[in-house]
Amino acid sequence: MGVAAGDARAASMTAHGQPQPQPPVLSYLAFDFGLKRIGVASGNSLTRSATPLKTVAESGAQRFEAIASLIGQWQPDALVIGVPFHPDGASHENTGRAQRFARQLRGRFSLPVHEVDERYSTTMARAAGAKDLDAGAAAIILEQFLNNIECAQE
Repeated sequence: MGVAAGDARAASMTAHGQPQPQPPVLSYLAFDFGLKRIGVASGNSLTRSATPLKTVAESGAQRFEAIASLIGQWQPDALVIGVPFHPDGASHENTGRAQRFARQLRGRFSLPVHEVDERYSTTMARAAGAKDLDAGAAAIILEQFLNNIECAQE
């Protein structure tokens, strides 16, 4: 065993030589909210990466049925919603709509809902060559969230 491996093992031990408890692996579904479409992505706290899933194009009750189906399929521990702001950080009418959507999800599905500033997520998805811009933007939103969790846990 090399020194680096020994150092890594020592870093994961408590002062009494016991392994430190690892944080649980949590799974997430993220949403890029739009009036006509909602991009959806999945990810988890272990890999800290996200995968675009699909875009929900249904409206009204069918929109929440489609989301309920995804939640049933993926069984996330929490949901992440992108909330749009102007470049200067000011809110606009879609900011409130996305926050309302977050409250609706929280009420309907009784899961924790995290809101993430989603400025430029669609632009970033386009630059990355996403085939489905809405789902790609949802993946970027989720990865931003997961990166912030990483910083908070360190």
